[in-house]
Amino acid sequence: MTKVPTITLNNGVKMPQLGFGVFQVPDPAECETAVTTALQAGYRLLDTATAYQNEEAVGRAIKKSSVPREELFVTSKLWVSEFTYERAKQGIEDSLRRLQLDYLDLYLLHQPYGDTMGAWRALEEAYHAGKIRAIGVSNFYADQLKNLELTMTVQPAVNQIEVNPWYQQAAEVAFNQRDGVRVEAWAPFAEGKQQIFTNAKLETIAKVHGKTTGQVILRWLLQRGITVIPKSVHKERMIENIDVFDFELTDAEMQTIASLDQNVSQFFDHRDPDTIEQIFGSSLKQLH
Repeated sequence: MTKVPTITLNNGVKMPQLGFGVFQVPDPAECETAVTTALQAGYRLLDTATAYQNEEAVGRAIKKSSVPREELFVTSKLWVSEFTYERAKQGIEDSLRRLQLDYLDLYLLHQPYGDTMGAWRALEEAYHAGKIRAIGVSNFYADQLKNLELTMTVQPAVNQIEVNPWYQQAAEVAFNQRDGVRVEAWAPFAEGKQQIFTNAKLETIAKVHGKTTGQVILRWLLQRGITVIPKSVHKERMIENIDVFDFELTDAEMQTIASLDQNVSQFFDHRDPDTIEQIFGSSLKQLH
């Protein structure tokens, strides 16, 4: 079983460099089984969210596991429909209840829309009360993150953003790292878009190291100082994804992967007004 190294967040909390994500695993039984399998494979960082609708399943898997709670690092996220001070306070309690936990290791604002300031104040209170060990954000661009940093008393510890070979976000990653905010990559494989697993350049690098293209991608992210949370419901792939700490990419190989950057999100533009309204509009209107 692979033991994942940890990094230290800006508030002194230790966090595994690699974890297990459960986005798009809404079926309760499948999610519970996947988390159980991941824990058996050595994963200790679990990443869920209110919007994933599977906190309960993750909680059941944790409850049934023999892994001590203090060895786990459990992350969840608050959805924008709860982005007011009062709603966020309740949202935190709801996540704890669904996960059957006394505390969360990391809790994030899932998107940069709505009353982020009010919601962040609720996260800060929960942080000071010991209900959350670290607080952070997800999908915040540099200016949005800086605005939060300048107006709140607790600096975000993590910013979870899209990072993959097609969308490398070099400037955003550099800004977060300069400010001491840990970058965590969602969709590290771009959900397989543009035949990423059979890309010739990635395959060439993989053959040199006796690894798969997926392992090369994860290693590339780790060497950029980015935490990764790959998702899979297949045991073999889980074991493969965690087996990335016994090799290192050369500077030339890192540069080759850097050349793949298309500088375009593989999903949607978080700054396009029409997209924001289409995806988040109904949730934000619930705040009125």
